[in-house]
Amino acid sequence: MRTENQIRSLSDLEYVAQRSNRVLTLFSGGVDSSYVLSVLSKHRSCETIAVTVDLGDGIDKADLNTIASHFGVQSIICDGRERFAREAVLPALRCNAKYMSLYPISASLSRPIICSIAMEQAEKFGCEVIVHTANQSQNSLRRLNGALDQLNFDGFFGSPYEYSALTREEKIDALRRCGLSKFQARGTSGDANLWCREFESGSLDNPESFLVPGHLFTWTAKRPGASYADTISIEFHQGTPVAINGDGLSLVELIARLNEHVGAFGVGRYAGLEHLDQGEKVLEVREAPAAHLLMDAYRHLEMATLDTELLREKLALEQVWVREAVEGRWFAGLRGAIDQFMNHVATAVTGLVQYKLREGAADVCSIRASKPRYLTNRDAWEKQVARVRGARSLLALHDADARRESSIGISALVNGSGELANME
Repeated sequence: MRTENQIRSLSDLEYVAQRSNRVLTLFSGGVDSSYVLSVLSKHRSCETIAVTVDLGDGIDKADLNTIASHFGVQSIICDGRERFAREAVLPALRCNAKYMSLYPISASLSRPIICSIAMEQAEKFGCEVIVHTANQSQNSLRRLNGALDQLNFDGFFGSPYEYSALTREEKIDALRRCGLSKFQARGTSGDANLWCREFESGSLDNPESFLVPGHLFTWTAKRPGASYADTISIEFHQGTPVAINGDGLSLVELIARLNEHVGAFGVGRYAGLEHLDQGEKVLEVREAPAAHLLMDAYRHLEMATLDTELLREKLALEQVWVREAVEGRWFAGLRGAIDQFMNHVATAVTGLVQYKLREGAADVCSIRASKPRYLTNRDAWEKQVARVRGARSLLALHDADARRESSIGISALVNGSGELANME
């Protein structure tokens, strides 16, 4: 990765701002990205564009505009939901993309899409710099930097928090002095999109003893008075989910409905460790009801429609795909090559999977493939196989017997060839 044009500290950010006409910064409205706006706002000769990419977990436009306008910055919100669903979520679904087979990957999928959109906006507005706010304890650092590098962004890019480590409280105090007093200390940090909501840090820092605050969960939280059917079916066409309970939906709509419906039963909560760039491990907690059910349903339909040896090879390639995404090599080539294989395989995955939902679980109760490899009546199959294979065995036995008799006759002729010659 190129390092000569990377922003890695607040000093780097100051240096770049003094020498640039226009800077694009990724803006979530949180403490980290708001603090970056406060730093950039000091450089009046450098225009700042604050770009927010909506990936499906709600964007508070009024809040974003309030913070951006406070610093005299233009706020731009880009709707990336459909693109995220098609270019990242669907390939992840077809790869059953779980980190170490434990939980659905999420930020590994969203960061490349965010970078692609950021580069488009940077080109549109003539921005020479792209700033993000990941730090060394966040894997997003290498994913965002990796994507921008692989996409050949030719300006400065990176995060000032890579080498400048400020506490949340220090940033909040600085923003308060700038006239923004809305920010409060909190115990965890989070990231969300239409596929997954994940949390880390604070009360989740120590894997040996942690308690997940109930208020963190949205999709899987209990909803008094709400009523949802306890059966649900998902229909796939050539590897793409297209309907729930017979209702045709776009991919974004389908995921959103599953998050609400399946989440109401408390299905789709995960906790597990993930490695940092140098091998250290950190705890992450997440909820992903739609991802949970869709990946399970897809696997069942694969089992129903694909050859077993093909499936075995696919399983090995799935974790290679996940590794490339997790390590920030989304645009490096290998992941894309595996995608071609996965897309080819997906053309056979058509059918429906039905579940019975109960508290904390989804039990599969029906698998129906359009071109199945499974048996629906084992006894009838046994009889049919016995007739066919039995007839083949009898024919083979007759053939073998005929060959044996023929062989004996030829042998007799050969053995008596001298005697026959004398008779002539």
